[in-house]
Amino acid sequence: MPVIFHPKDRSFHLYNDQISYVFTVLKNGQLGQLYYGKRIADRSSFEHMLVMRSCVMGPCTYRDDPNFTLEGIKQEYPAYGTGDFRDPAYQLRLADGSRITNFVYVSHSIQKGKPTLKGLPATYGGEEEVTTLAIRLQDEKIGCEMEISYHIFENLPVITRDVRFENHGQQPVMLERALSAAMDFYDADFEMVQLDGAWSRERHVHTRRLQSGIQNISSARGASGHFHNPFLALKRCSATENSGEVYGFSLVYSGNFLAQAEVDVYDVTRVMLGIHPFEFEWKLQTGDSFQTPEAVLVYSDQGLNGMSHAFHDLFREHLMRGVWKNRTRPILLNNWEATYFDFTEESILNIAKKAKELGVELFVLDDGWFGQRNDDKSSLGDWNVNTQKIPSGIEGLCSKINELGLDFGLWFEPEMVNEISELYKAHPEWVIGVPGRDHSYGRNQYVLDFANPEVVDHIYHAMKNVLGKANIRYVKWDMNRNITEAYSTTLPADRQKEFFHRYILGVYDLYDRLTTDFPQILFESCASGGGRFDPGLLYYAPQGWTSDDTDAVERLAIQYGTSLVYPLISMGSHVSASPNHQTSRQTPLKMRADVAYFGTFGYELDVTRMEDEEAQAVKKQITYFKEHRDVIQYGDFYRLEDGSRGLYSWMAVSKDRKKAVMAYYKVMAVPNTSLKKIRAAGLDPDLCYHCEENGLTLGGDELMNFGMLCEIEAAGSGGCGTDQGDFTSHLFTLNAK
Repeated sequence: MPVIFHPKDRSFHLYNDQISYVFTVLKNGQLGQLYYGKRIADRSSFEHMLVMRSCVMGPCTYRDDPNFTLEGIKQEYPAYGTGDFRDPAYQLRLADGSRITNFVYVSHSIQKGKPTLKGLPATYGGEEEVTTLAIRLQDEKIGCEMEISYHIFENLPVITRDVRFENHGQQPVMLERALSAAMDFYDADFEMVQLDGAWSRERHVHTRRLQSGIQNISSARGASGHFHNPFLALKRCSATENSGEVYGFSLVYSGNFLAQAEVDVYDVTRVMLGIHPFEFEWKLQTGDSFQTPEAVLVYSDQGLNGMSHAFHDLFREHLMRGVWKNRTRPILLNNWEATYFDFTEESILNIAKKAKELGVELFVLDDGWFGQRNDDKSSLGDWNVNTQKIPSGIEGLCSKINELGLDFGLWFEPEMVNEISELYKAHPEWVIGVPGRDHSYGRNQYVLDFANPEVVDHIYHAMKNVLGKANIRYVKWDMNRNITEAYSTTLPADRQKEFFHRYILGVYDLYDRLTTDFPQILFESCASGGGRFDPGLLYYAPQGWTSDDTDAVERLAIQYGTSLVYPLISMGSHVSASPNHQTSRQTPLKMRADVAYFGTFGYELDVTRMEDEEAQAVKKQITYFKEHRDVIQYGDFYRLEDGSRGLYSWMAVSKDRKKAVMAYYKVMAVPNTSLKKIRAAGLDPDLCYHCEENGLTLGGDELMNFGMLCEIEAAGSGGCGTDQGDFTSHLFTLNAK
């Protein structure tokens, strides 16, 4: 049993072969944190781990015990106002206006398996894979209960946490803050790793040394956002990609979030993660409950790569669902950058026909197929086919694409509406905004009020009508602007701060209904590229459009950072035209493919305009990827070079360590420089590997300790170098002998 309760000191020990997590019931009935890290042996009592720091000016809980002050005790789910002056994990406003609560331990239960979270995405696992510990706490004075649930996975260094509040009292209470997890560490000797960016440069890795005070990342945009990802890691300052301690935290949620590390004056670090308290409040009437999203905690003593492997395996095996969970992704061609809005049925079929000849497996029709959609100023919300562009309708076009031997996919933007649309004419009140005030107009569109179930229901039936008439196998679900003037006409005044959470629950509801009705469809989430690339959506859409920026050089940083948390099989990655449409950079076709291989892989360009030499190169690229995509999408991914030297390198290794694909990328050429080599990771040191590209057979130990020589750069002496200048890439395909 991986969860043990010790009655002597009322401590709980959650453990597997890799990790231990220990906490206790304090003498005031609240929960105290004792240990989280590498597996330790169980013992009958852990009371020696409980350190109560005497704080000279700290308020004491008990008059006869000056050492028991919450300011100096590590806690599991701290409150504010009774001695701990740091940010709390939760806060309730009571009927009399006070915010002081006292939730104390009442009971606990241990069960095999993992319950679902109603209306929310969450990880899952069977009775042999997960054990759940539920701690029930109660504030007897107000009649409210809190249940903190811990879920430990049998074969992963992972614990997930969530909290449910229930009001059994006679008066309504207002939940003003409800984070999903809190964790107190003994020290602050950490660097905080986060993923930052903006549209077209999402999820760049940013590392900073923890300082006294609060450092956080967040979103209050109605979506997890381009700017920060709902993830942070604390790593020891000496930790590297392959060694040292790392603690990773991720939130299975797609709306407003807060991820925070607070260092107090005693160098205790408190990490908290959950729904952003800004513009959040939830009214709990008698009998009502509120469920927080799930927080994921990962421990690694094998550096950042070890943390990433845990996240990747968890998300692949215990978050993604349905028929696409363990199915390799089809190589697709999307027409967007080839045609934008300017296409006809004939031109689409010509592109599809050529794509099939090259080996593409799925054709995706992007924006512009519905209403009177010839630009981005009209028709969002009117999900009926434009027969002027597509005379045979979606079902007819789909049938013709299928006859070519390709699957067919379609673009939607369900959460948006244009002012010039039939939907807006019929229901202007369905747009988010405050009546009588101006509405911000972004990307020529408004956001529909998905906090209103009637709106969600209408969009569901409109999409179902399209998807049910044709053999559609893929949906690209876009979302191209964030929420402003947050207000729902369907919510009363004292519930308006529930809006943001209710909105994302509406999005989840629509996803759930459509994925249930159409299990054969591969849904890809998109939000102007990577504006909502988070674990919450992976539960419904097992891959996401990583970024609107398809430039190979920028994608190196984007995909590198994304891989810290998300598996390659979830990362939409395409080869697009050169010069690139986002950066105007010109890069070789080889490098564009070598970067895009490490994801789901596809193309976003007009293949009918290719020269024969380029078309043949694309054909070879597709053949290569089909041969090796199982290794890339299901193997272990290792980051080898982080770009700090102008070089990126990474590799994917099959789970049995018999196959690997290693890649090396140089951004800018450097004259007369040193030799370059990269050291592999994850191979079997006792096996020999044959490299397809250079014909060498080398030992796994040699490849990991000496490395692979990559290039000899030109030194200005008659072109003696073997490398080809800027934007160079090399692949090494390794097979065990």
